[in-house]
Amino acid sequence: MIARYTRPEMGTIWSEENKYSIWLEIEILACEAHANLGLMPQEDAKIIREKARVDVRRIEEIEETTKHDVIAFLTNVEEYVGEPSRYIHLGMTSSDVLDTCFSVQCKQAGELILKDMEELSSVLASRAKEFKYTIQIGRSHGMHAEPVTFGLKLALWLDECVRNIARMKAAVAEISVGKINGAVGTFEHLSTEVEKHVCEKLGLQPAAITTQVISRDRYANFMSAIALVGSLIEKIGTEIRHLQRTEVREAEEFFSKGQKGSSAMPHKRNPISSENICGQARLLRSNLIAAIENNALWHERDISHSSVERVIFPDSTISLDYILQRTIRLIDKLVVYPERMKENLESSKGLIFSQKVLLELAKKGIKRQLAYELVQASAMRTINEGNGFLQSLLDNAELMQHFKEDEVRILFNYDQLFKNVDFIFDRCGIK
Repeated sequence: MIARYTRPEMGTIWSEENKYSIWLEIEILACEAHANLGLMPQEDAKIIREKARVDVRRIEEIEETTKHDVIAFLTNVEEYVGEPSRYIHLGMTSSDVLDTCFSVQCKQAGELILKDMEELSSVLASRAKEFKYTIQIGRSHGMHAEPVTFGLKLALWLDECVRNIARMKAAVAEISVGKINGAVGTFEHLSTEVEKHVCEKLGLQPAAITTQVISRDRYANFMSAIALVGSLIEKIGTEIRHLQRTEVREAEEFFSKGQKGSSAMPHKRNPISSENICGQARLLRSNLIAAIENNALWHERDISHSSVERVIFPDSTISLDYILQRTIRLIDKLVVYPERMKENLESSKGLIFSQKVLLELAKKGIKRQLAYELVQASAMRTINEGNGFLQSLLDNAELMQHFKEDEVRILFNYDQLFKNVDFIFDRCGIK
């Protein structure tokens, strides 16, 4: 997937080169902290900083023998550093390096995702303002309900996006922790100052308490934030897929010159971006389950979580980054058909005004259930016989005992629809 990926920054975060470079920086920073504490010569710390290197292929070659990635890494570093390497990894355990690095990578990935989300929110706000008063039928259970505006639909997505940005920021903060405290997290062979120094330089906070590993609830929460962003994207994609259906055709994905929709049917213009992002959202949700299950480990540590994380975190962050970028382009270039929206709205022949008639009867003192039955009888006649709802009402002698004809006719307008659109936009912070 990374090979075909259009934004290599996210793929690079999870590359072996980036991982080992972070491992190396953790080890160098720990040595510098030891030197500051007088536990090793300052000169040796300088040599380590100057000479320490890694070679991914060499590490893989060594690991063929050691069957241990961190030992293979340390062996390779020793080949570059020489004698002062005896101070590298002093008092530390593998998880000090692995988990602290993992937090750095998750933080890097989360910050890139946040940039995407800010861009998506900007595009949603722009298009919401563009279609602020564009009338459209609202649907419940897939059936015509009452009018909305397409701008309100976009504003709803924006409002959820803003909440997801807040969730993601909180999740990134929660995983921005490190641990340099030894085999089972007790600092038996390490000064607490080493952890403080390493974390500070890496932009992390020391975890308040750990076992041999940082508690996995933090990473599960990060994955939950990812899954929720995917859920929003799926909501957007699902709506566009419905709106693009031939019999609806109120909006559709931009179809570029030379694009083809079907190998067999030249007329096809399919919502492929929306379908793609909906599919990948399923992967994000399924990966969340695995992340939650990683939280329960044996005693102070096992590695049942490790193999899972090596798959689900690169896959989830890369997938989310990709579908966020695809959704941004989808919304930015979405083709909207206001006239078709109005045509569909009017296709129910006025039934969308049924609640207005019901409420007007209630104002006249008619009991609600009786009023409902009177209006429903006219609505069913329109549905069954195909005549306009206004005429069905006027032909309903029992209902018209409570109305003058002009009182009914005046209810059939859209004037009231827009009266609180500005209010809703203001509450969503759309200026």
